[in-house]
Amino acid sequence: MLPLRFPRRWHLASVVLLLAVLLAMLMPAVWLFPHPGEFAGWFGEIDKWLHGVSFAVLAIWFAGLYGRSAYWRIALSLLAFGMLIEVCQRLVGYRTADWLDVAADVGGIAIGLVVGAAGAGGWALHVESWMAGTVQGDG
Repeated sequence: MLPLRFPRRWHLASVVLLLAVLLAMLMPAVWLFPHPGEFAGWFGEIDKWLHGVSFAVLAIWFAGLYGRSAYWRIALSLLAFGMLIEVCQRLVGYRTADWLDVAADVGGIAIGLVVGAAGAGGWALHVESWMAGTVQGDG
C-alpha cells in the first residue's frame, strides 16, 4: 500500500466498495426493472457494460491505493473477485452465471489499470494531501 496517513480507513472503504459491488451484482434484476418484459433485451446488452465499468472503477480505486508494482496483484485479485461473483450468481436462483461477464470484468480491469498507469494511480495520496491542506486552511 502507498504511504497513506489513514490506511485502515482506506481498507474499510475498500471492503465497503467490494461488498456494494457484490450485492449489486447479486441483486435481482426485477428490483431494478419491475416490468422485466420491457427491459429484458436492454438489460442483457447493458449487463456486460455494467460489469466492465464496475471493474474499471474498482481497478482505478485500487490503483489509487497501491503502487504500480502491485498492479498485477490488483488484476489477479479483481479477476478472482469477478469469478466469485459469477459463482455466487450461479448459486442464487434468480441470476445466471456468464463467462462473458468475466470477460467484461477483465476488460474493465485492463482499462482501469491503464488509466491508473496513465496518471490516475496514487490518487488517494492526492486526496489525503488535499484534505490535510483543507483542514489546515480552515484553522
